Amino acid sequence: MNEMNSKKMPRLKIGDLEIKIPIVQGGMGVGISLSRLASAVAKIGAIGVIAAAGIGMLEPDFSTNFKEANKRALRKEIRKAKEMTNGIIGVNIMVASSDFNELSLVAIEEGVDLIFLGAGLPLNDPKTLVLDRLRKIPTKVVPIVSSAKAANIIFKYWARHYNHVPDAVVVEGPLAGGHLGYKKEQINDPNYKLEKILPEVISVIKTFEQQFNKNIPVIAAGGIYSGKNIYEFIQMGADGVQMATRFVGTYECDADVKFKEAYVECKKEDLILIDSPVGLPGRAIRNKFIDDVSAGMKKPFKCSWQCLKSCDFKNSPYCIALALTNAKKGNMDEGFAFAGANAYKTDKIISVKELFETLLLEYEKAASI
Repeated sequence: MNEMNSKKMPRLKIGDLEIKIPIVQGGMGVGISLSRLASAVAKIGAIGVIAAAGIGMLEPDFSTNFKEANKRALRKEIRKAKEMTNGIIGVNIMVASSDFNELSLVAIEEGVDLIFLGAGLPLNDPKTLVLDRLRKIPTKVVPIVSSAKAANIIFKYWARHYNHVPDAVVVEGPLAGGHLGYKKEQINDPNYKLEKILPEVISVIKTFEQQFNKNIPVIAAGGIYSGKNIYEFIQMGADGVQMATRFVGTYECDADVKFKEAYVECKKEDLILIDSPVGLPGRAIRNKFIDDVSAGMKKPFKCSWQCLKSCDFKNSPYCIALALTNAKKGNMDEGFAFAGANAYKTDKIISVKELFETLLLEYEKAASI
């Protein structure tokens, strides 16, 4: 996108990767960010991200062989994205996934530029984290944390056990969509705002930059919606930002148009916190499905795989993977949409190109004040 002037936004460097626009398109699971969205973002000069969570739900054999279905689907999507762009492509993989190891291997084998490690601390089972492989290949590893404490635990553990540390870190505040790495009472507590935790994480990371003599970018995430927001967080010391919600309202987003319309039509009060079957609070757009579950209604399902280690599927009133898949396909009566706190600001569906033009103009305007 040569015609766009991004000079006023600093470039983001992660190891030997140089990203023209310091924006990571956040991974949105169960089919919301796949090859179409990721490749469109990467073409512009930012980081496009394919979400691995539930990626095989649309494969015909998912219910009988979910690990193989997930692996096959992830491989397909990475290859499709690479056919559409030579830009920078990442994969978001949930540490809590029961097939985390298998999905990590697929991402590495397909040569993705980055793996973002979300939903859990990547510590407990080094063999399944394929860290020895990661040291020998160009794929960068970027954990997603919700506190300086979590960042310190991960980086200390890796330093002690592997004599190396992650290539960057995403710090996600409580205004993000989907599953949140916070207790419910922390979400509206000022002490856990992104503006508060970002400098704390930067301070922790500086120690490891000195120890390993490497630059480790800190990427701010959670509730970042506008170019003005990007400018503000970069001024606070972030090297870049991660945005997810804003990308749902694009033509290229891989979700059905009815899913996108849920964003366009929602109001601020529709964005609520729910108790997910996986044991975490989540932010979603309130609809009849959520109201039914809140009223005690059960949505029958059969689980033969337990895709997330922490899911209490035996006592759950519904299968969250199935609900999110239904929503991705546009069947909002049998599912719901996860969304960030600013989703209500989405007023129309636009192209990824137009979105970036808007963000850059907003950034430049904020920078000129």
